[in-house]
Amino acid sequence: MVIYSFYIFDRHTECIYSKTWLPPPPVPGATPQQQHDAPMISTTGAAVNTPDSHHYSNPNALRSGRSAVSAANKASDDAKLIFGTVFSLRNMVRKLGGEDDAFISYRTAQYKLHYYETASNLRFVMLTDTGTLSMRNVMHQIYINLWCEYVVKNPLSPVEHKGGAGVRNELFELGLNQFITGLM
Repeated sequence: MVIYSFYIFDRHTECIYSKTWLPPPPVPGATPQQQHDAPMISTTGAAVNTPDSHHYSNPNALRSGRSAVSAANKASDDAKLIFGTVFSLRNMVRKLGGEDDAFISYRTAQYKLHYYETASNLRFVMLTDTGTLSMRNVMHQIYINLWCEYVVKNPLSPVEHKGGAGVRNELFELGLNQFITGLM
């Protein structure tokens, strides 16, 4: 099982957390089994402040600052596209099947999208490979054991994440990374 990325959207449709597990770069001469056993590279999506031009006298530093901003914009655009897809499919399922039917997942030739919505309208979305079975229970465990324990019960964590300010909680991120890598 391969997990590509994980997103959490709040009730205001803002992406408050995103994490991507990238496959490692191919090693020349490695067998497919060695490639499969290599550890995954993890990146956490975060809001990136645009660099002020007066801080950079080195053109390479300015270029890397621009690439960091463009990577953050790409991650934001990806999150918006994923939420739009989930929102549209969820509404279509409700219209065609009634209020009792729920959108759980859909599969393309490249990936499978899993969806879990909590009673407080938090939306958990996970992208995996196409052969993965339902991840609904996994996302429920992430909500109960990680989100509620490390974010909801944390008095320093904000209740609302306005303006795209996402979740910044080390325990949640470490727990999520350990949980997901334990699944793979």
